[in-house]
Formats: sequence, C-alpha cells, structure tokens
Amino acid sequence: MKAGRNDAVDIYRGFVMFLMMAEVLRLSRVAAAHPGNWFWSFLSYHQSHVPWAGCSLHDLIQPSFSFLVGVALPYSIASRLAKGAAFGRLFLHALWRAFLLAALGVFLRSTNSTQTNFTFEDTLSQIGFGYPFLFLLGFRRRRAMWVALAVILTGYWLVWAIYPAPGPDFDYPAVGVPQNWEHHYTGFASHWNKNSNPGAAFDRWFLNLFPRPRPFLFNGGGYLTSSFLPTLGTMILGLIAGTWLRDAQPRIPYGLFLRTGAAGIAAGQALHFTGLCPVVKRIWTPGWTLFSGGMCFLLLAGFCRLGNRRWLFPLKVIGLNSIAAYLIAHLLERFFVGSFRIHLGPDAFAFLGAGLQPLLEGAAVLAMYWLILLWMYRRQLFLKI
Repeated sequence: MKAGRNDAVDIYRGFVMFLMMAEVLRLSRVAAAHPGNWFWSFLSYHQSHVPWAGCSLHDLIQPSFSFLVGVALPYSIASRLAKGAAFGRLFLHALWRAFLLAALGVFLRSTNSTQTNFTFEDTLSQIGFGYPFLFLLGFRRRRAMWVALAVILTGYWLVWAIYPAPGPDFDYPAVGVPQNWEHHYTGFASHWNKNSNPGAAFDRWFLNLFPRPRPFLFNGGGYLTSSFLPTLGTMILGLIAGTWLRDAQPRIPYGLFLRTGAAGIAAGQALHFTGLCPVVKRIWTPGWTLFSGGMCFLLLAGFCRLGNRRWLFPLKVIGLNSIAAYLIAHLLERFFVGSFRIHLGPDAFAFLGAGLQPLLEGAAVLAMYWLILLWMYRRQLFLKI
C-alpha cells in the first residue's frame, strides 16, 4: 500500500471544524434581532440542528467528522506499517486512542459541572466506542466492510423495530417531550419517537450505573449512547471511501464517489418517506447513516475537485490540527469573550447596533481561534491522539 497524505481530506476536515468553531458567531441571536430577514434566518437555520427529522448544514458536522476518521484510517495504517510497526502494537494504540477519545468527550462534557458528567453521546465518545472495530476492518477487504455495514445497520434497525412503539397514552412529558409535540410520528415510524425508544431505555439503565447528582431520566435533545453503533456505520462508509481514494491515487474516483453518494441519499430518503426508518440525526437512525453518508461522499468529491488551492489554506491550518481546534472551541470561548469585555469594554462590538454585536464579537473570537492554530501550524505543533 502506498503511504502518503491527501490534502483534500485535511481541507474537508478543516471546513467541518470551521463550521463547529463558527458556532461562536451566534447567528440565531442575530436572526432573532432581525425578524423576517430571510438572509439571517437562512444562516441561523444552517447553524442549528433541526428539531428532529431532516438536515441542516450544521447537522453534517458530526457525520462528516466521523466519516473522515474512516477516510484517514487507510493512510494512517499504511504510514505506520511503512515505519515497521507490528499489528499488535497498532491495535494496542487503537485501543488507547479509543479510550482517550471517550475520556476526552467526558472531560469536555464535565467542564461546567459540579462533578464528572458521565454521558457518551458527544462526537468524541461516539467515535471512540467504535474505533477499535473500525481499525480491525481497516485490514479487511472492502467486501467485509460492506457486510459489516449491512449487519450493523440492519441489526440496529431490527432492535428498534421490535421494541414496543409508544401507544396513544404514552406519558411523553415524563421523558421531557411535550405530549402534542409536532414531530411525533404515528404508525410504524413511531418506533423512532423521541425518548420513547430502546436507545433511551438503555441509557436510563446504563447511565445510572455511574455516579451522578440525580438519576438520569432522559436527554433533552434525544441523543443516545447507543448511537455509536450507526455512527460506526458512518465511519465504515468513510473507510470504504478512503480505501477507494488511496487505491486510485493519484487519480480521484469522482464517478464512484458521486454514484455512492447519490445512492446513499436516495436510500435514506426512501426509508424516510416510506416510514420504515426516519432520517433523524439526533438518534442516528440507519436512514440518517445512509443519507448523511451519501452527503459526505459528495462533499469529499467536491473537496477533492478543489484540490490544495491557495485560498483554502485557512481551512488546511484547521484541518491539520482538528483535535486542537475541537479543544480550543470548547475551552477558550469564555476566556476570549471575557478578555474582550474587560479590556475593550462591554460595548466594543456594538458599533453596528446591538443586533449585530454577537456576530462581530464572535468573529473576533473566531479570529483568535484561527491565529492560535496558525501559530501551531508554523511551528509544526500538531495535537494527535
């Protein structure tokens, strides 16, 4: 296998991390200050997660990040094998990496808590739980990858389909959902209703095994620990894409990416509109795995087409240090906001009006994030797990 690095993968990852870091722009607050303005409403929608079914640009951050873990794995394995690493040592490193990712996810979830907040629905923990299996698949043929994907998605779907659906008298407020919530499904699709599914039942058992200030009853957003299984499906799709990409280099298999992407989107939409499996990111349904995986294939094809152009350098700086970018965005926002207000005054970014103040303040914070990453890039300081 040929070792090497694909700049398009780093730039795509940088784009994804930029979208995550750009949450600091607070576009929903700007839109609220400009009611009826289609431009700010559009930007706000795509910087927010949809309430349940559907997809915004923001909803593609986590699947893209997970997908790219799979895309990068063939390159990582080839590089380490070229340096003489043995399989056993590589697998131990994969297990250690998985533990660190999950632990880091818990740490970041606990930064504003009075004690450790043991939840595992965040991006890093979800990737960590599935990573050892993904690593093992990285040594298998593509047929085994497709079989594993089919088994995971079909098995996960079957568990949810067999689990009793909530009846008309189900007490939704007891699990944090309004009784007449507009996003409730009826019929077979109700198996995937919020906090009334097997994933939520599992968390009411599993998460209460850990010390917590009060018993866990539900996740307000509907997010689940068990979503790591269909998330693994997303990573497997990325692994398949990465294998195709490396095997074809220096060519780019655009046609293969586009056909696979279109097929994934079509399959996800078909499952959704037939009611067999709604496309819901928050609980990472198999329909969402196929739909978002298809979108990721198209995005990867697009970034491969763009190549390593000079104007994409800011994204490359971010993408080469994605873990550092993730930590910076989660840990330094309050520091920079507080520093600006202390040293520049509380109204320093209100010169275009109060409605745009969150945007301008956020842009200044975002610039600080990027300057840190640029400083690390120039000194070849790359945080890796």
